[in-house]
Amino acid sequence: MKLWVGLGNPEPGMARNRHNIGFMAIDVIADRHGFSPWRRRFSGVAAEGSIGGEKIIALKPATYMNCSGNAVQPAAAFFKLAPDAITVFHDELDLVPGKIRVKRGGGAAGHNGLRSIDQRLGAQDYWRVRLGIGHPGDKARVHGHVLGNFTKDDEDWLIATLEAVSDAAALLAQDKPEEFMTRVALLNNNGA
Repeated sequence: MKLWVGLGNPEPGMARNRHNIGFMAIDVIADRHGFSPWRRRFSGVAAEGSIGGEKIIALKPATYMNCSGNAVQPAAAFFKLAPDAITVFHDELDLVPGKIRVKRGGGAAGHNGLRSIDQRLGAQDYWRVRLGIGHPGDKARVHGHVLGNFTKDDEDWLIATLEAVSDAAALLAQDKPEEFMTRVALLNNNGA
């Protein structure tokens, strides 16, 4: 069993924010793989399904980004999951739009959602799917960029990336992160 967590903010008005690309990825995965309906659990909403022969619990914290660990830790404890059975999908400023990277462990790199999970789990060696949203070019514009909505110009790469992540999800579920990244890049028509 694995816990896949999409990070974002739960306010309906924030649904299209770049910061919510983790929620978007988990939504597409759950929808395309026929997961159960979402229901309130673990200070968020959860759905269950199977991908690549693995049972997956999908979780979207309703705690706001900065307190994501308040949902992830109780879910991990309930299912008795080690950190390496947890994968977090989140926005990444340091990757160009549409580019993805998977890594295990590491620091929060200024991402408050990851920082909260690190604090609550007491560990950093969970998996991260870093979904590129690009950097605005100026540190002073970062806050507005991540909390700004995706634009019409973003639609093509965003949809292609989310679909590619979903279509390649079985490789991720089977602990093949390198193959997952390669498959996403091949499927993603922007060449990410």
